[in-house]
Amino acid sequence: MPLFAESRPRNFRTAQQVQRDLAAVRAVLSVFSADAIQPGDCAGFGRGSLDRDVCFLRFGGVQAAVRSGKHDEVAWPAMAAQLETPMNAALISAPQDPSEQAHRAHRQAEVVAALSTVLPAHALLWQKEDTIPYECDGLTAYRAMPLVVALPESEGQVAATLKACHDLNVPVVARGAGTGLSGGAMPHPMGVTMSLAKFNRILKMDPVSRTAVVQCGVRNLAISEAAAPYGLYYAPDPSSQIACTIGGNVAENSGGVHCLKYGLTLHNVLRVRGFTVEGEPIEFGAEALDAPGLDLLSVVVGSEGMLAVMLEVTVKLVPKPRLARCIMASFDDIRKAGDAVAQVIAAGIIPAGLEMMDKPMTAAVEDYVHAGYDLNAEAILLCESDGTPEEVEEEIGRMVQVLRAGGATAITVSENEAQRLKFWSGRKNAFPASGRISPDYMCMDSTIPRKRLADILLAIQDMEKKYGLRCANVFHAGDGNLHPLILFDANDPDQLHRCELFGADILETSVAMGGTVTGEHGVGVEKLSSMCVQFSPAEREQMLAMKRAFDPTELLNPGKVIPSLVRCAEYGKMHVRKGLLPFPELPRF
Repeated sequence: MPLFAESRPRNFRTAQQVQRDLAAVRAVLSVFSADAIQPGDCAGFGRGSLDRDVCFLRFGGVQAAVRSGKHDEVAWPAMAAQLETPMNAALISAPQDPSEQAHRAHRQAEVVAALSTVLPAHALLWQKEDTIPYECDGLTAYRAMPLVVALPESEGQVAATLKACHDLNVPVVARGAGTGLSGGAMPHPMGVTMSLAKFNRILKMDPVSRTAVVQCGVRNLAISEAAAPYGLYYAPDPSSQIACTIGGNVAENSGGVHCLKYGLTLHNVLRVRGFTVEGEPIEFGAEALDAPGLDLLSVVVGSEGMLAVMLEVTVKLVPKPRLARCIMASFDDIRKAGDAVAQVIAAGIIPAGLEMMDKPMTAAVEDYVHAGYDLNAEAILLCESDGTPEEVEEEIGRMVQVLRAGGATAITVSENEAQRLKFWSGRKNAFPASGRISPDYMCMDSTIPRKRLADILLAIQDMEKKYGLRCANVFHAGDGNLHPLILFDANDPDQLHRCELFGADILETSVAMGGTVTGEHGVGVEKLSSMCVQFSPAEREQMLAMKRAFDPTELLNPGKVIPSLVRCAEYGKMHVRKGLLPFPELPRF
């Protein structure tokens, strides 16, 4: 017992929670005789900002995983009836029948044997205790166990692994840091998860051409840190930039708080290089102003690992501005705040960043980072200007005028760099702050016209009542990219179901307002059904045709992004009204 209890002191658990742990273990031991209790690797799992540990108990050669965190779970369905601790149906799959287990075991042995000829033993994982850390990405509500995990260390090993999987007709899911929020890196249960974490070198830093050549596993922030001595930095800055990798950024076309002025990943990448599903080398874009042949760079950036496996990226670097200052503006009305965003852009001002947080989110982050936010405001805007001191002074003055005319009740302008960073610390920590006020959260990601920001916020308030769940909102307001965080308890299947319905409602309301179901997090598995609402069968077939041009056998990240006809037919039964396509007035892209 002490071994199990000592496995997670870093979770800061209460005495009551520890007693629940011990009760869960006792329940297991009362059913089976344990001949060994092992801490294993105690692999960390994040849901929101909180960690959970996994420890393994071995019973007569059969292994179970007791997962500890905000909820205790025993990942062994046969034990479900024996345990009082609730189990999350979304996280634990139903037992397979013997024939399915036998087929999986045979297939696993076949794949392991093939990959053992191209990968060293330490770069190949297939035991459950080794592969369970790869069962999900940042969208932890959906999980699947990979058949095999490959950890190649060289480009040759990547090519050989892809070729071997192609010959065996085995799906391959490329994985970076696993920080994605749409399930894009969720494993295929009969496929290989290829972790590219070891490709983490900066190959070239060229301050003259203002470019950097980096491997796909280099962290976003590490590029700026390496470029800093030259007075340069990499502009796209997603909130997960301390952990997310450039390969994942390319896969999702990630954004960030400063992408209003400096663009998304697509606008800051010159070239990507990698391998096709057959293991053949392929390159998109060029370091020159133009590339020979078709320009397919914009096709592969944001393709979510469905077209090729990217290993090397050439990015643009921009000079660090001489000065940056941030305005924090408070509003006593959500509509005034939303309208003020549109008014800033309409005035011809393109801020370096223009973010919006509603009152619940402001309260959560202020309690977490103490950024000095106005807790009485219904919404706050963060508006940043950067450039030369003269440019910043002029632009700050113009923005203050617009915000005051728009009904701002209080305006604070940062006086120094420390205060500017303090203002932004709250925005950057919105996700972990939400993890402190709710057992779980699901971060949505859609885009609407700027002028509809207030409309969507008011609609979300109505949805909170409809689904009986809270929602805290933080937006890349300048470009209309929404990040509502639905707060729920994943240990309650009903709450998880209502959360999924809530999320789909937000996405499809965004489409009805003239927007789209995704902004920068990708589609993955999270938004598959909502893709049925936005795109017609013919449009989805065009998307599939593009995928098949690169991946004829559909082995790269299958089952993601593009929903099947069957899925859309089933989903349509819940949405079609009087035989009409949802939102028929909208143009089909």
